[in-house]
Amino acid sequence: MRLFRLITGVLLLLLPFTISQAEQLEEILKSGKVKIAVPENFPPFGSVGKTLEHEGYDVDVAKLIAEDLGVELEVIPVTSKQRIPFLSSGKVDLVISSMGANPERAKSIWFSSAYAPFFSGAFAAEDLDIASADDLSGLKIGLTGGTLEDLELSKVAPEDAEIVRFGDNAATISAFVAKQVDVLVTGNTVAAKVAADNADLGIETKFIIKESPAFMGVRSGELNMLQWVNVFILHKKLGGELNELSKKWFGQELPALPSL
Repeated sequence: MRLFRLITGVLLLLLPFTISQAEQLEEILKSGKVKIAVPENFPPFGSVGKTLEHEGYDVDVAKLIAEDLGVELEVIPVTSKQRIPFLSSGKVDLVISSMGANPERAKSIWFSSAYAPFFSGAFAAEDLDIASADDLSGLKIGLTGGTLEDLELSKVAPEDAEIVRFGDNAATISAFVAKQVDVLVTGNTVAAKVAADNADLGIETKFIIKESPAFMGVRSGELNMLQWVNVFILHKKLGGELNELSKKWFGQELPALPSL
């Protein structure tokens, strides 16, 4: 009898927690609307397009989520600093805003499996045969000095590779577009914009230097929501939708992404 009372008491204590976990997903379905935070100005993940509507990889993923939920989408543009406060306070239901996962952020929110590639890499014309850092031998590489790309490439570049360091991204990009350097080393989002603005250059990803994929932010404690989002991501990976969006916005096939 004592054991029965103890078990009953524990179950009663856990009941409110269990109910609260199902609350957000159920409320979204009942209300018929999902509020999703996307980047305010961080192309190609999210920014205001020519039609004055928000567009980008994250925006398209948010549209797919609303479609699968069968609800209306309310896009809420946010800055980097607003992402976690907006989620924790309930101003948004999800954050899809090119956000990396780390232990510090995980103290405040939960993270889904990775849904988008975010990396530093080497980019060049498609007719240039490069598959690894060793293939940079004898080539002129342009990058922005003092950046993560500079530090990482310096560790692996061949001795006869000429690394040309510029003062900022604009100068680095200008040099590459003007063909003053053979290879552009930068983040994939920068490279995607360069490729979109200069289609004649035939830019493609040659190899990845350092990966830092993006994860969706889920309000802490919302287990049902987290599980649904992870199933959504798996479904869109297997179905090819995320691959198509990756090609559309990043100019590359979707790479293997980590799962949590």
